[in-house]
Amino acid sequence: MVTLLIGKKGTGKTKKLIALANEAVAASSGNVVVIEKGAKLTYDVTHKARLIDTEQYSIVGYDMLYGFISGICAGNYDVTDILVDSTFKICSEGIDGLEEFTKKLQALADSSNTNIVLLISADESDIPESINAVCQKV
Repeated sequence: MVTLLIGKKGTGKTKKLIALANEAVAASSGNVVVIEKGAKLTYDVTHKARLIDTEQYSIVGYDMLYGFISGICAGNYDVTDILVDSTFKICSEGIDGLEEFTKKLQALADSSNTNIVLLISADESDIPESINAVCQKV
């Protein structure tokens, strides 16, 4: 399942993502991965979650992020949750490529039995209606 955490800057999305990550670790019988741009969540997310900084791997754009997430799922059969902080900072295309990206992620999430959460810094009215059919919103 793909879940979108949507809101404008300063609405508490990152705090909610941190809470979701920590809850996922507590409930998961597998591994939880948090992908971020920069190492700003190091002290907020429990050490039991795997934190990955996209800057270390030069990940830029939806295609590279999708490939990276696919590789995580392929390499680790026991990943139950993947949470992505600041999606639009990693993917500068913004809303333009979001629909295709979420469709591909939904197929990946279904085939790998993984929950994927994307933090989206935008007004909910800016998100295309077609994404609602693919993703759940928090």
